[in-house]
This record gives sequence, C-alpha cells and structure tokens, in this order.
Amino acid sequence: MTTSRGDRKGRDPHHPYRATPLATGPPLGHGHPGPPYVPVRTGRPAPRTPPRAGEMRRYLAVGLDCYLCLVTGGLLVRPYAGSATVPQVVGLLIGPVLVLSFLNQVVLTAVVGAGAGKLIMGIRVVSLPDAGRPGPGRLTRRWLYGLCWLPLQPWYGLRARLAGAGGAGGPGPRPVCEEAAAPTDPAGLRQVRRSDLAAHRRAVAARAV
Repeated sequence: MTTSRGDRKGRDPHHPYRATPLATGPPLGHGHPGPPYVPVRTGRPAPRTPPRAGEMRRYLAVGLDCYLCLVTGGLLVRPYAGSATVPQVVGLLIGPVLVLSFLNQVVLTAVVGAGAGKLIMGIRVVSLPDAGRPGPGRLTRRWLYGLCWLPLQPWYGLRARLAGAGGAGGPGPRPVCEEAAAPTDPAGLRQVRRSDLAAHRRAVAARAV
C-alpha cells in the first residue's frame, strides 16, 4: 500500500514542507479526515521607525525655508515699496511671508511630504508611529508651533548663557518652544532623512509579503 504525499508530510517531523494544523482537538477516530494543514510561516519583526534627521541638516532646511519665503515675499511687495518707509515695508512683507510659509509648511508638505527647504536637504516629514504622511490638521498645528519656536530661539539661547554664567549649575529648564531637544514636535511628527524613510517602506513592504 502506498502512502500519499500529504500523509508523508504530516507524519515526517523532518520533512522540509511539514505543516501544522489550524486547531487542536480530541483524538481523531479511524477514518476521520483530520484538521486542515497550513504551511508554517516564521514571523518577521516590525521595522523600526526611521530615526530623526541630523540637527545640522534640519537647521539648514529651516534656513532655506525662511530664505525662500523672504525672497519671494520681497519680490511680491517690491512694486509697492518704492515710496514706503521701512515700517511700512515690514508691514507689507509680513502678510505675504506668512501666506507663503503656510503654503510651504502645510500645503506642500501635505502633498509631497516636505516643504521646499526640506526637499532640497533630503528630509521628509512623517507622522508617528506609522511613519505615514501627515494630514493638514497636524501640519497646521506644527506650523503655528514653529511661529512661536523660531523667533524665540535667540532669547532662549541668551537665557541659557546667562544661567550658565551665573553659576546656576546648568542651562536651566528646557523651554517649552524648544524643538531641537525633543525627539518629536508637539504635533506628533518627525523629520527623517529621505533615504531612511525609503528603507523603512521597503522593509514594511517585504514584511507584508
């Protein structure tokens, strides 16, 4: 009497295509077909979230964003600033710069994953913990937070220097609007390198296969 190939796989513990039952139960009687068998699959660990981009790269991206917004805003108000005073020019410049900043940090980032400066520096903005593309709500909160963080950096730096020079034993408490020391910003986003994000997505795709 010959043994079928399926029986050999089920009985031989060293068979390369040995399978495992879907469920266990009481001993089977004679002639019972038995539970169905499925191949044993070894699970892969979940890919780690991409690390945060380097501090120098992030600051250069912020500088490029500010420079591009100021230059573009200046070109827009230049025809109206010929006979205006310096305070008037500043007042004319604030509106276009804020609009351009919102378009860059919120709209463009929601569409392509980063603003102009970050695209140049090879940075992408992702949401945590899934490293997906953030929505407009999170990006708007992050943009408003940046309006507070960036102008106050000189004050926080000066306060830290004064606290260190006064013998306080350290730079003092961490300021609320200091993003550089936090692994993420208050909106739950992270700036990562484009290459790290691409590697993370390839690992997620390979794990799903």
